[in-house]
Amino acid sequence: MASVNWTALIVFSALFGFITWLGFVAARWRRGDLQQLHEWGLGGRRFGTLITWFLIGGDLYTAYTFIAVPALAFGAGAVAFFAVPYTIVVYPILFVVFPRLWNCAHRHGYITAADFVRGRYGNRWLALAVTLAGIIATMPYIALQLVGLQVVIGAMGVFGEGWVGDLPLVIAFVILAMFTYSSGLRAPAAIAIVKDLLIFVTVAALVVAVPIQLGGYANIFAAVPAQKLLLAVPPAGTTGAYSTYATLALGSAFALLLYPHSMTAILSASSAHAVRRNAAMLPAYSFVLGLLALLGLMAIAAGVDKLPEFAAGFKQFKANFAVPALVLHAFPAWFVGVAFAAIGIGALVPAAIMSIAAANLFTRNIYREFVRPNCSPAEESQMAKWVSLVVKAGALLFIIAIDQQYAIQMQLLGGIWIIQTLPSVLLSLYTRWFNSWALLLGWAVGTGVGTAVAASVGFKPTWPLSVFGYGIPGYTALYTLILNVAVAAVLTVVFKALGLGEDKDETAASDYHPA
Repeated sequence: MASVNWTALIVFSALFGFITWLGFVAARWRRGDLQQLHEWGLGGRRFGTLITWFLIGGDLYTAYTFIAVPALAFGAGAVAFFAVPYTIVVYPILFVVFPRLWNCAHRHGYITAADFVRGRYGNRWLALAVTLAGIIATMPYIALQLVGLQVVIGAMGVFGEGWVGDLPLVIAFVILAMFTYSSGLRAPAAIAIVKDLLIFVTVAALVVAVPIQLGGYANIFAAVPAQKLLLAVPPAGTTGAYSTYATLALGSAFALLLYPHSMTAILSASSAHAVRRNAAMLPAYSFVLGLLALLGLMAIAAGVDKLPEFAAGFKQFKANFAVPALVLHAFPAWFVGVAFAAIGIGALVPAAIMSIAAANLFTRNIYREFVRPNCSPAEESQMAKWVSLVVKAGALLFIIAIDQQYAIQMQLLGGIWIIQTLPSVLLSLYTRWFNSWALLLGWAVGTGVGTAVAASVGFKPTWPLSVFGYGIPGYTALYTLILNVAVAAVLTVVFKALGLGEDKDETAASDYHPA
């Protein structure tokens, strides 16, 4: 531990202490029986428009977003801005589709997307596929929140080899485990308010103070290499970066709301109207995300990688150190503590929701479905609490024992895996035409091919697809989703022609609309 920024560390620790207290007292906020899974894992479905806005925003805009999007802009330039249209595309989907899911889930007491699939098709194996995809895709996502937390802790001079370097992470996630166990979803909902306010203040300060220090935005853009300001013009015979950008935005939008933590935040809303109002209000976060991406260009203009005092941070964290370096360069130590606390708390909120969502899936769709069908509500809730601890411990061990790069690769695979549940979940909100076994086989093909393709290209998110000799590189998840739907559609026709029956659909058309 060398050159510790004590002022920043004290402010950071004080804010962490405050949200720790808030996480524990949240158990008494809108008090409910935490021995019921819907109370522990969904906050009793009682969060109104404002709380849901903070919760979904705190869920989707994570510490890794705060670190990784500017880092991508810092390293790769304009392609990083795909994150802005991607989040803009997300909200019409949220507005149109997810009130239907909320209405049906509320009517039948569904807590997870797999609950809905089980009820819609009566096929426990298709529901299990959705469950496994959700849990496996979520685990590396939790680990990546640790990466964001690790970067800001290291930026304050608290890093080292062995257990000394890992101790701050262990302490932070013990705190997370304790208040999540005791308060359930109420804890991240309460903390999300503090986290987002801190992030808004930090981003506002950065986009005003840094340009003033660098002589204005004109100077910033002039200092950025031209090839980083625009997408490269495609060469003949390929769509090049254009199709890559477009498919990353569209595929990411389809995948984002399918993640279990997104589902959990949405289903915790008090009404379908609250979901719609949030779809209209959440684009405010997209504006903030655009400003975050600009921070990567500001870091280039500031030349933070050339400053000797940041050499150790860059050596350990590479491009992920761009935003912490910019904050250290631009602000006094006390505000550095505030900004780093915003990022650090931005790790705990989504990590808490993700662990709760994974626990809900395991408990409802594996434990209750296959192990203890007659378990009591109290036993079900207790199992979810224990599983949430196991999930967090697994993510912590993953990031401590395995190279960060593997966590990043697994998270990229997570996008490929989770998008394969779209036909079973989102399309099934509108049609029961698909055969459930065809959906299961389509999911298996999409998942298998997507994983194989990703491995073959070195776990990059894009696939250099060629159609009749014309190159259309794009997001692997989107291309394999198309394959998934095609397989499911063809097999549905075949199974219907063979007269293979379907299990009972326990939902009715009226379930998808307000009572």
